Amino acid sequence: MSTRFDVQIGINPISWSNDDLPSLGGETPLEVALNEGRQIGYQGFELGNKFPREAKALRDVLSAHGLELVSGWYSGRLARRSVAEEIEAVAPHLELLAANRARVMVYGEVADSIQGIDAPLYKRPRFFAPAQWDAYAERLTALARHTLAHGVRLAYHHHMGAYVETVADVDALMARVGDEVGLLFDSGHMTFAGGNAVEVLRSHVGRVCHVHCKDVRPEVIRLARNRGWSFLESVINGAFTVPGDGSIDFATIVEILGEADYAGWLVVEAEQDPAVAPSFEYADKGFRHLRGLVDSAASAAKEAR
Repeated sequence: MSTRFDVQIGINPISWSNDDLPSLGGETPLEVALNEGRQIGYQGFELGNKFPREAKALRDVLSAHGLELVSGWYSGRLARRSVAEEIEAVAPHLELLAANRARVMVYGEVADSIQGIDAPLYKRPRFFAPAQWDAYAERLTALARHTLAHGVRLAYHHHMGAYVETVADVDALMARVGDEVGLLFDSGHMTFAGGNAVEVLRSHVGRVCHVHCKDVRPEVIRLARNRGWSFLESVINGAFTVPGDGSIDFATIVEILGEADYAGWLVVEAEQDPAVAPSFEYADKGFRHLRGLVDSAASAAKEAR
């Protein structure tokens, strides 16, 4: 374990209001999320659809609560369009992140994705031929080189219902992209996809530049697979929850990150229905679980010196 475990703990506003399913907490004002997040102890927020998209306005909203901008999701379409087209499309988002000193950009591939539609997860898109993987990785590396030139590293989000979902997909992509491309490790998505989160993190920790901390309810995931649920149907039924409320071994995840000298954000991002899983209660539970693990890891490292 490193003698200095330099991580920050942030949260995604999805705990209060869901961007993909506005019926889940859509009535909750942004101010409520920011006030409660800061009260709990979070140091920053990822973007959600209720945040302003002008640099100074965003900075003012966050600084009023003593919060930092962690990052923000970008819906990429490199599976279907050129690097030049993507660079043009990403420009406003990249500028917003850079102006607010975010160090990473969450890249989610949405071309052909079924994550937001009523379709069973097995109907997700796939790259079948090595040439398809090679071409996609080349375009992705070029885009990542562009974002890095603006001080923001591309953090690739493996995601249910998309081209890169499983362990094999992550392995195939990471073997092909350049070092400019970072990996966003999402414990919940990887477990839902059938992977062992601890083993996958251990394999790819050198590329990890951002971490989404989701826990899972295994019994719901089994139902989702057996009944052919869509991604959103799985979310509504409680597939995900906050760290410490499910089955994932976050203690080992934190240990692996510490040994690798990870110096970035741990982000609680657990899509749930706030009517079933009250926002403050669950955001607080996730924070306390992670904070305790990080503090314990730091103390152990100090004693080992």
